[in-house]
Amino acid sequence: MSANELAGRFFDAAVDLLRRARDEEAEHIAAAGAMLADTVAEGGRLFVFGAGHSSIAAQDVVYRAGGLALMNLLAVPGTVGVDVVPATLGSALERVDGLAGAVLDTSPARPGDVLIVISLSGRNSLPVEMAINARALGLKVIGVTSLAYAEETKSRHSSGTFLKDHCDLVIDSKIAVGDAELTAEGIAAPFAPASTVVTCALMQAVVATAAGELAARGIDPPMLRSGNVDGGHEWNGRVLGEYGDRIFFRR
Repeated sequence: MSANELAGRFFDAAVDLLRRARDEEAEHIAAAGAMLADTVAEGGRLFVFGAGHSSIAAQDVVYRAGGLALMNLLAVPGTVGVDVVPATLGSALERVDGLAGAVLDTSPARPGDVLIVISLSGRNSLPVEMAINARALGLKVIGVTSLAYAEETKSRHSSGTFLKDHCDLVIDSKIAVGDAELTAEGIAAPFAPASTVVTCALMQAVVATAAGELAARGIDPPMLRSGNVDGGHEWNGRVLGEYGDRIFFRR
């Protein structure tokens, strides 16, 4: 099979997953967008967390052109990217008990805020405890995860539960266990993961829904513009100033 054929197969697989996510998760996406809109309208704050490659989808909705200015990254040091050395340390930290509680206790999150927890497998201690602790503090929790993992793998948390078990709302990414869409002769391991493509799309769909919900209520949603278009910096400066008490990535 040629390289071009493999590329085409990956695009086909990703498009199929995106269609499934769009069609099968429409109700949950709408509910998540409404939850974000409610929180913004009521003066609350929005947070998003993801570890490892799940952090890519979390970062994709924070401080970006076309995004809600109120989305804040809730970061756990050492787990946000592959900039730690060795890179395997980040994976190890996801299995350490107690980190989530310490991060939440020192964060600006408060009752009534929303936390989106992104975890492909939803089985490690960190995302499970993040959801548990957030709800104990009075936050509303949205989980973005693959429900297939809860059916086909075992939890690594002492409770035996998964992220999905501790959320007010769950969005299923539809990603199969192993996160690899392709196999081919001469390549020993499955390859071509699509979780980032699908999860980023789900997150942007939720944000778009929230913006639409706010507009329908007569509230101008606090969106950011690109700094690479004329007037973008001035626009963003106004939005960041107006909502500064709910934005924490600029302090």
